[in-house]
Amino acid sequence: MDKKKLAKLEAAGWKTGSAQDFLQLSDEEAAFVESKVALAQALKAFRVEQDLSQAEAAHLLRSSQSRVGKMEAADQTVTVDLILRSLFKLGATRKDVADALRPRRIAKAH
Repeated sequence: MDKKKLAKLEAAGWKTGSAQDFLQLSDEEAAFVESKVALAQALKAFRVEQDLSQAEAAHLLRSSQSRVGKMEAADQTVTVDLILRSLFKLGATRKDVADALRPRRIAKAH
């Protein structure tokens, strides 16, 4: 967030922090959530890379379009196991999965 905007919000009495702080997650819980989201994003990227709709991917995965949507959104009802199996079924390798889980550096705008 822009430093000026952040200062303005804090001056108005707003508290700022991370999702981890807001949800009161332990470091381990936050790492798990971040990993699940990274895998879900990788699943969507693999699907899009193969030019598949969610419905087409669902057919390949023997699932439903709504379930694929939930997987890509890292819905709480979807297990990491299901996302991983789906990634592999769409052709991902273990290296692809490892790359998806590798922390990304975020470039800061100057």
